[in-house]
Amino acid sequence: MNKEKAKIEKQQQRKARVRAKVFGTAKKPRLSVNRSLKFVYVQLIDDENRKTVASIHQKSLKLKNKSKIELAFEVGKEIAKRALTPAKNKTSKKIKECVFDRGSYKYHGRVKAIAQGARDGGLKF
Repeated sequence: MNKEKAKIEKQQQRKARVRAKVFGTAKKPRLSVNRSLKFVYVQLIDDENRKTVASIHQKSLKLKNKSKIELAFEVGKEIAKRALTPAKNKTSKKIKECVFDRGSYKYHGRVKAIAQGARDGGLKF
């Protein structure tokens, strides 16, 4: 049990270290990445108002016969598409810039693919 607690504690420390440097606003929200063994989840978060502006997960795309990295790239493109198009309520603004929050994960593999997909989709970090 001590090894599991130490692993979780180190993960929380890495996440806190990244989050101390990254803060999202209404004009420049935080692009938060979470990954599990099977899926990736991405959110655009306005930390000032504590609201999620847009979100997407890999399951909602319903793409098959692709690797995890290719799927993560598609998730990044989709979140950029959702950020750039205005929402149904016309009070929200088009989001062109964001700050990238990788959480406790290294910037490689699926996390890097999400960032590259979002950049290709039109978001600027």
